[in-house]
Amino acid sequence: MIEFKLPDVGEGMHEGEIIQWLIKEGDAVKQDQPIVEVQTDKVNAELTAPITGVVKNIFFSAGDTVEVGTTIFTIQEENEVSLKDEDRNESGGRQEQPGYEETNRVTSHGQLDAGRVLATPFVRQMAREMKIDLHQVKGTGPAGRIIESDLQQFVEISSVLQEHPDHNNDTILPEREPKKKAKQSKSAEAEPEERILLKGIRKKIAEHMVKSVSSIPHVTHVDELEMNALKELKDQLKVYSEDKEIKLTFLPFFVKAIVIALKEFQTLNASIDDKSNEIILKHYYHIGIATNTNEGLIVPVIKHADQKTIFQLADEIRQLATQAREGKLSLEQITGSTFTISNVGPIGGMHATPIINYPEAAILSLHKMEPRMVVRDLEGVIRLMMNMSLSFDHRLIDGVTAVQFTNRIKELLENPIRLVVEMR
Repeated sequence: MIEFKLPDVGEGMHEGEIIQWLIKEGDAVKQDQPIVEVQTDKVNAELTAPITGVVKNIFFSAGDTVEVGTTIFTIQEENEVSLKDEDRNESGGRQEQPGYEETNRVTSHGQLDAGRVLATPFVRQMAREMKIDLHQVKGTGPAGRIIESDLQQFVEISSVLQEHPDHNNDTILPEREPKKKAKQSKSAEAEPEERILLKGIRKKIAEHMVKSVSSIPHVTHVDELEMNALKELKDQLKVYSEDKEIKLTFLPFFVKAIVIALKEFQTLNASIDDKSNEIILKHYYHIGIATNTNEGLIVPVIKHADQKTIFQLADEIRQLATQAREGKLSLEQITGSTFTISNVGPIGGMHATPIINYPEAAILSLHKMEPRMVVRDLEGVIRLMMNMSLSFDHRLIDGVTAVQFTNRIKELLENPIRLVVEMR
């Protein structure tokens, strides 16, 4: 009998939340077969069977939080099971596995589960709190994935059906608690409120932001750059990117310019080890790209960005963004960044004070691009302009260094021929 203990599947993870079991007690499983989904920092990880055998005991339920190192299930090796079966055959005993149930999982409403429901851990948690059976919900997200709005729509439809029971509908309604009447004050009716438990990805983001702000003295420097020459270069490269079926944006050019500048201003690509009181200068360039998803802000990482071409960066950025929004990123894809870019330009805004992605030393926020009146050679002209905001760790980086860093980025992007020449 082997005891399976919850491993540290993150970086220094202390606990994890059981999202769902993919097997039952008594199930025969193969080595490396997925057994359970566990919520880690911003991703959910599938833990697999260490051996081929039979699952004997499951000690926790979906929704339970478990400390690393705790036994979450036991599994009996295949050889051991076979020997016991042979012993029973010789003695005329029945060939049964204790605790064995039907192979098909049954939902709380008695419906057979034809397959795994596609939903992120955050949505699963919401469904449990709302007492919704996910197997009854139609997903409208990518590949049929269930998203938050699907749960809200399901509740609304269920409410209508409860009020009009004669309405024909084959959907099994969820078990719902009766609505509590809002308490009224003596003077006036209470204002409507909704309380949502802070948990899952949103809770992890909150903890990460608090740690960053409380540990790092933030300073933000704002500057602007002219984008006309870079836009002209991007337009010229469009025909080549289309031949490769790659959508080319401005972001890969920023990644390249930032990497060149990071190599010259190394403290921007560093971090502080507070325990050893050491500065860690990193001679590798893993660029995080902040990506907005339905479940919160995720930062997928482009590893060794200095070793990739503009087209390779464009393709990888697109793939990572898609995986982030579909909740398919692995832990490796969201860890290890040395510098982060937050591109809010498509949404809008002139400038911001972005929070550093701890334990990095800086983060660059890119804002909307628009035609503006500027002065060139003492004359007013219209140019395509963009603002950028650099937040940096003032323990590591002085204001002069921060300005020199952004000036270098401006030099490369406003004169993209220099960017091409200096690419490695």
